[in-house]
Amino acid sequence: MAGETKKHEGGVSYHTPGAEYFEKRGLKRHAGVFSLWALGVGAVISGDFSGWNLGFAVGGWGGMFIGTVLIAIMYLGLTYSIAEMSPALPHTGGAYSFARTAFGPWGGFITGIAENIEYVLTPAVVVYFIGTYMTAITGTPDAWQPIWWLIGYLVFVGLNVRGVALSFGVTVIVTLIALAILVFFFISALASGDFNFAKNAMNIGIAPDGTAMALPDGHGPFLPFGLRGIFAALPFAVWLFLAIEQLPLASEESIDPKRDMPKGIMLGMFTLLATGFLILIINPALPDGAFAYGTSGEPILDGFRAIYGTGWAKILALFAVAGLVASFHSIIFAYGRQIYSLSRAGYFPHFLSVTHGEHKTPNVALAAGSLVGFLVMAVIWFAQGGEAAGTYIGGTLLNMAVFGAMFSYLLQGLTFLQLRRRFPHIERPYKSPFGVLGAWLTVIIALITIAFQLTDPLYRQGIIGVAVWYALAIVYFGAYGRKTLVYSPEEEFAVKQREGAASM
Repeated sequence: MAGETKKHEGGVSYHTPGAEYFEKRGLKRHAGVFSLWALGVGAVISGDFSGWNLGFAVGGWGGMFIGTVLIAIMYLGLTYSIAEMSPALPHTGGAYSFARTAFGPWGGFITGIAENIEYVLTPAVVVYFIGTYMTAITGTPDAWQPIWWLIGYLVFVGLNVRGVALSFGVTVIVTLIALAILVFFFISALASGDFNFAKNAMNIGIAPDGTAMALPDGHGPFLPFGLRGIFAALPFAVWLFLAIEQLPLASEESIDPKRDMPKGIMLGMFTLLATGFLILIINPALPDGAFAYGTSGEPILDGFRAIYGTGWAKILALFAVAGLVASFHSIIFAYGRQIYSLSRAGYFPHFLSVTHGEHKTPNVALAAGSLVGFLVMAVIWFAQGGEAAGTYIGGTLLNMAVFGAMFSYLLQGLTFLQLRRRFPHIERPYKSPFGVLGAWLTVIIALITIAFQLTDPLYRQGIIGVAVWYALAIVYFGAYGRKTLVYSPEEEFAVKQREGAASM
């Protein structure tokens, strides 16, 4: 880095590079409120199409419903907290930059790794569900699923690389299509003569040996698995809202982040609350019900089959893939910016933050995140024997993404509390109406979800995988990364605020 100067602070070393360093790492501003709303909804909307329904298998309808209420409370606390923090610290780093100011470099790094795990693994799970939908629609062999994953990564990384205007344009289109498909599905299901909530949604009982069983006439218990079923359903309820918190990563590409970011976040959250509870009530009320949907990889496709038959269902499901595509495309955007921000500041290797010379997009970061996600999927697929890997990917890998997210939410809630306590004079264009209470609810519910995941033997391997990811990252940062930090906008803001607070 030509012309750099060095500074040591808090166990890390800063390099102040020349202007050419940031010239190679520029972004373009484009997004307004509508684009931000589409990015937030698009990132999450796949959760309405696949993944959430697996909660029926462990909690029954009642357990999944109560679990969703608790998770919705957590996300309201989280999004209102983020809506306050993001315009106060309008940097691409998002959660990492918030925690960097509140807790110093190590706090920022640990929070950034949690989000990195979430954003790299979530699109991997989503592209798995895309593969299951496309396999069912086209009739291709299950063994070809990795080809669908590869096609998905190549196409949508390519679109993200081509420029922020195109990226947001695609996001808006596929998000609106996904919402239209959901509305059409809701109307079709409610108008169907086979819609019967008590018979279908409440068709899970417990056999004498303690396992779940289907009740042909429905009208089963509200909590077939008892209170434990509520906690078991929590990770799957998260899938209805997971990744709405990514919006601050678009701060440096937003036209007016201080004005638009809080509006985009909360409009997105309320949209997802509506679609999430509607899908939870309507989808399992169709034939075969919650028992069958609890193990389905394509619940909306199954719903369309029940309403229209196999032929029409395939056509409609092809449009339904738009929901999965919307999230896949949007979260690719997110991990590109997240890796870019951590790299620009030196937490990750610097070359990962170099942007495209013409399009000003983080093409290296996008490629790196995609490669990691695809390789994780491929290793699991072939190690588990091909099609047999589906349960692991749809369950364990999903829980790894959720674990990363929960740890990130825990840290973001604590970050909000620390910023309120230690940095009360930071300009806050928007203040959370939930305030400290919302942040504490986020922390408590995130801790409960993490605690259950740690005690569940079914997903313990996934948690071990997250621990290994963390260990490798910490070794890298402790041995090398902490000596090569850069005064990026996030770091400069954090250092000035912490120095100001220390002098008071």
